[in-house]
Order: sequence, then C-alpha cells, then structure tokens
Amino acid sequence: MADYDKISRITRAMMVREEEAVYQARARGQISKCRVRPGLIDLFCGAGGMTLGFSKLCGHCFRPVWANDNNRYAVETYNANFGRHCTEGSINYILDNPDFEVPSADVVIGGPPCQGFSLLNKNRDGDSRKQLWRPYMDVVERAGASIFVMENVPQLLNTFEHGEIKESARQLGFRTTDAILCAADYGVPQRRFRAFIIGCRFQDPSTVFPPKKTNYNPKNGYAPGLSEEMDAYGHNPRPWRTVRNAIENLEPPIDTDVRKVPPPYDLHFGRTPTELSKKRYRAIPKEGMNRFDLQRRAPGLTPACWIRKTSGGTDLFGRLWWDRAAFTIRTEFFKPEKGRYLHPVQHRPITHREAARFQSFPDDFVFKGTKIEIAKQIGNAVPPLLAARVADAVYSLWLARPT
Repeated sequence: MADYDKISRITRAMMVREEEAVYQARARGQISKCRVRPGLIDLFCGAGGMTLGFSKLCGHCFRPVWANDNNRYAVETYNANFGRHCTEGSINYILDNPDFEVPSADVVIGGPPCQGFSLLNKNRDGDSRKQLWRPYMDVVERAGASIFVMENVPQLLNTFEHGEIKESARQLGFRTTDAILCAADYGVPQRRFRAFIIGCRFQDPSTVFPPKKTNYNPKNGYAPGLSEEMDAYGHNPRPWRTVRNAIENLEPPIDTDVRKVPPPYDLHFGRTPTELSKKRYRAIPKEGMNRFDLQRRAPGLTPACWIRKTSGGTDLFGRLWWDRAAFTIRTEFFKPEKGRYLHPVQHRPITHREAARFQSFPDDFVFKGTKIEIAKQIGNAVPPLLAARVADAVYSLWLARPT
C-alpha cells in the first residue's frame, strides 16, 4: 500500500491500485493486524452485517465505538458479537437527549430503514421512514466523521430524497458518489442488489467506489478491461458462488426451532408443513420449477389466486438451482409462497442456517431472539462479504487522509 506522506499529488490511478492492494492485503490477513484502527459507528445496524464486514471477523481493522437499532433482539445479537456498545431505541429520541454525546468516529455506516423506498411498499409517498437519513447525517456531523457509507434499496437513487441527501452532505463538506452493487459480484452466493452512497471530506470517493468485482456471472463470462483503471474486475476474478457452494454439505434439518447444539445445526431446523404443502412441494421436484409449473402439473393443488394471476411472480413457490446463486433473501424466506425459497432437491423451504449462509454470515456468528426475530435479522442484513468490499474502498480513502 502507498506511503502518502511521500506523495505530493494523489491521482485516480493511484487510488485504483490502492483499493486493489487493500483487498489483497485483507485476503492475506494483514489489515486486521494494523495498530491504527479507524473508529466506526453503525446506525440502524440490525444484527450487524455491515459492522461484520468492517471488523476483524472479515479481516478489517475498523474499531466499532457505537451502534444503534430500535429492535431489542437485533441489539442483543449485535452486542453478542461485537461488544456491548450498541444501544436500543429510536435514533431521534436518543439524539434529542441532552445527556447523550455522540462518540467521535472516523467513519459512520448504516442503512436507514428502506421500506419507505421499497417497491413492496404500496404507500411510498409520504412514508416517514424515508426521512430517517436526517438523524443519520446528524450523527455524521456530531461524530466528526470524515467518511460515511449509507446503504439502501436501489430505488433510493434518483429520488428527491437522494438529492436531499447529497445536498446535505455537500453542505457538511463531503463529496459523494453512489452505485448499485450486486452481492454476487463480491463473493456472496446470492443475487441481491443494494444501493450505496459514500461521502468523503478529503478525497473524491469515486476514485475507489464502486470497488472492483471479485466474482463474475459465469453465464456472461469475464473479459478484462482495456486498462487496470477501467477494468470493473480485480485481479483473477472467480465465478459467482452458488447454492451448492454454500449449503451442499449440510445434513437434512432436524426439529422446528432453534436448537442448543453447536453451529451450523443450531439454526438448521425445518417447519411443520401441511399435507397440502407437502403435495405441492413434491409436484415440482426439479430445480428451477415455480408456481406456473405447479399449475401446469397439478392444477388441483394450485391456489385459486395464483390461477387468476396469470403474469408476474415467476419466483413464487420456486426451487433454487444448485449451480446458480440464490435469489434475494428476505425476512420471510421460510415461506416458499413469498419467493424462490424451496431447496433444490429436498421437499422443503430453506432453513435459517441456509439463509444465513446465502447472506455470507459465518456459522459461528451468534444470533439472538426467537426464530421469527432471527429470520428478520438475517433477511434485513447487508451481506457481510459485500460490506467487506465496501470497507476496502473506505479503508483506501482513509489511508489517503491528510496528516
């Protein structure tokens, strides 16, 4: 990595090479050993998927100093994995408390609740959750952070609120850039798209963001760019990780609730489907089948509402493919009627452990709460391996800070 004290002018090409060097150093386990550790705040942190990507658990050296979420179980999960510095409660209520002082931090990360922007939200206009970026930026200012990372659904970009966020950041002295990233391009065995806005006070963040992809879609193949600076991929990219890579080594699930056994089998439990559900599972036995195949093969087992709806929803009641990346894991992944959540060959929905692996959580990550609450934490999380690549870009920026 570059010694910026000896460089008079930092160029884009230098930053591109630096970001690649940071990724390679992290892969070798060198970053986590650094003595100087940037302070980190994670807002709307959930279980801590983003903090995980920025922490030693993923090879980074960021030092969590504070986190916040208003879900008690998510806070318990965060504190069980990162230390007891996550506080529960409304961010607005906390910031209005005159006795609370936002800790100093170099970097603020987090995803203000995204339902206000989501296409699944039928009442998007006027949704108050769209304004939670305001206390987020308040924390950025009060913490004295020089870099921030805001994560949300892709629909955020190019909205009126997106423009407000960028203008608010500009007034605080930040330059910003943004991109929609696919988690599968960064080692996550899941096709999940998320929007990121990065702001930096002292450097143009577009020099390192979006980070170079480490994995490519084998369906499209990989072709190097015309130059290192223009290449969207890092050195020696690998094919997307697949469902098979993630879960093939798991035995069939046992019981129907969280078990007091060592991971991975603590979260590898099933459900108690009805006989009708079992018949539906068996009626679509091949990888990739879905509700339309169910209607074609077994119309008598098909819900009337599906028969009436003749278009859309091709992933509903769908089976995963062994040799493709999983589809987006949401909070109700255990309900196959909500998406493509049936095991590739076994007649059942995926388990909590399988969903956590599709999100790239390590097996030894501790989840707290009921099985419903754990499912919410898994589905709402930023995949840690995706967060780790974002952290590579942030660390590259931080290394170029003025001294």
